[in-house]
Amino acid sequence: MTALESRARCAALEILDWSDTSIASAIAELSAYFLVASPQVTPAAHEPGLWWIGAHGLEAQGGERMLVRALAEIAGAWHPRARVAIASSCVVARAATWAAPGRRTSVEASFIVPAGGDAAYLAPAPLALIPMEGELRATLAALGIGSAGAFAALESEDVERRWGATGLSAWRLARGEDVRRPVLASVSARHAAEVELSSPTTTMEPVLFLLRPVIDRLASALASEGRAAATIAITLTLDDRRSALPSGAAAHTVTRQVQLPRPVARAAPLVEHCRALLDTWTLTAPVCGLAVAITSTAPALSEQGDLLALGWHDPAAADAAFARLRAELGAQAVVRPALRDEHRIERNGAWCESDKAVSIEKATEPPRAPALRLLETPETVDVEWDGDRPCALWWRERRVAIGRAAGPERLSGDWWKDGYARDYWRCESDSGELLAFRERERWFVQGWYD
Repeated sequence: MTALESRARCAALEILDWSDTSIASAIAELSAYFLVASPQVTPAAHEPGLWWIGAHGLEAQGGERMLVRALAEIAGAWHPRARVAIASSCVVARAATWAAPGRRTSVEASFIVPAGGDAAYLAPAPLALIPMEGELRATLAALGIGSAGAFAALESEDVERRWGATGLSAWRLARGEDVRRPVLASVSARHAAEVELSSPTTTMEPVLFLLRPVIDRLASALASEGRAAATIAITLTLDDRRSALPSGAAAHTVTRQVQLPRPVARAAPLVEHCRALLDTWTLTAPVCGLAVAITSTAPALSEQGDLLALGWHDPAAADAAFARLRAELGAQAVVRPALRDEHRIERNGAWCESDKAVSIEKATEPPRAPALRLLETPETVDVEWDGDRPCALWWRERRVAIGRAAGPERLSGDWWKDGYARDYWRCESDSGELLAFRERERWFVQGWYD
């Protein structure tokens, strides 16, 4: 359903932006849990929430039925309606997870397709369970082919002649012939580095001095892999023996994370983000060690800047600058506009703390409409009329001639608290365009456009 329909059913609905970084992190975490049951774990490409898991070679651990129980227990902790199925091919295993309850004889048997029975099991399945392009699916439906078995019954020559290689690939999947297989899971190299200070320090300057080469080394390693940092963890080792606070331990570590607004592969913005974190870090004991780890990554963006294009901006540099401003001046130093549920112009917008990536407008984008600059308090003016429209207004002790006035536009409401009824006019003059309104026989200037 749409967001509007969802809000109609649940007023407290919270809509979260899709985050590739968060999804990738969750997939990696759950994949690690699945490794307990099988060493062959492969997240399905472009299908978050689907895994191919190998079932061969597990006879000594109880065979397929024991694997089903283990996987169902792991997945059930993450999703209340998780489904597990075992078959000789990935396409049939996926179809078996969507099998209708009437086709299941028992909880265990329903999830296991017997060896050699892939084609027979898949034959009555609807085409919706066979991966294929939407245009091909619509064409088959128009021809009256609604099941995998009906599609598989066609001759391969006819399928290839009519739909080419794409149709032939889908036809093979409808017959249960799938070349996809789970592979042995490979753990990506952990990007981390540790350094020790020559002597404990109570300030962050020596830590920053060591931080820069560490970030340079980690960023270079990421760039060579085509990856970018999404989250950085900084760990400080504190020497409690030199602390003013009583402590029985010799040293302990404190870890904090930097969640980047957008993945970054360059060292300079990463250093600035880490510096912003360190600037707000209150030390309870001298620092004797530093560890930096890139805990999550994302594919590096292919966008590159042009040194000769003055309109090109670096979003990562802007994010780093905003992080420093928040660290120096507080969270309210960087704000973004937000709409409020108010009709009155001076109340339908507000400033709120901005902790997300800031969009940098490119020079190639079309020009935006003029922005309305509101006065903190509307200022009274005297207006001269020419027939049925204002022709001049006296504002701040000078006469402003109006060349063109558009209006009136009636705006009213809030009768239950402090009701208002205004007639708005957009007044064009040689010095710019003003927004004026009349309320209770008095005229005000509310702002101007630029």
